[in-house]
Amino acid sequence: MIDLIRGHYVYFFLAGLFLIGLYAIMFKGNLMKKIIGMSIMQSSVILFYVSSAYKDGGTVPVLDPRRGVENPDLYLNPLPHCLMLTAIVVAVVTLGVSFAMIIDIYRNYETIEEPLLLERLKDEA
Repeated sequence: MIDLIRGHYVYFFLAGLFLIGLYAIMFKGNLMKKIIGMSIMQSSVILFYVSSAYKDGGTVPVLDPRRGVENPDLYLNPLPHCLMLTAIVVAVVTLGVSFAMIIDIYRNYETIEEPLLLERLKDEA
């Protein structure tokens, strides 16, 4: 059991980080805290993919005459890293749009607390 934990401690840490973000989204009433939780979840997923692409003794996938091309296990897979660059861009855009929406909600309803916001929306309708 201890070998499992020792060999996969990164994944346990990232699962804990994901659960922290999920907790913030589900149980916090402040919209800003919900967005921070969403950002934590996105970061943990990105870190998961990047850490799962790691290989001991691997190198960048550029032809190295000393290593040759006979054994592809000596090279890292660049695809997860490229996909996570796209995910980082999407996360930044999502975060920016979310902050803009929170600013607009605060200007219109003078609160970012979800229960109070729902009450004001019900009174308005």
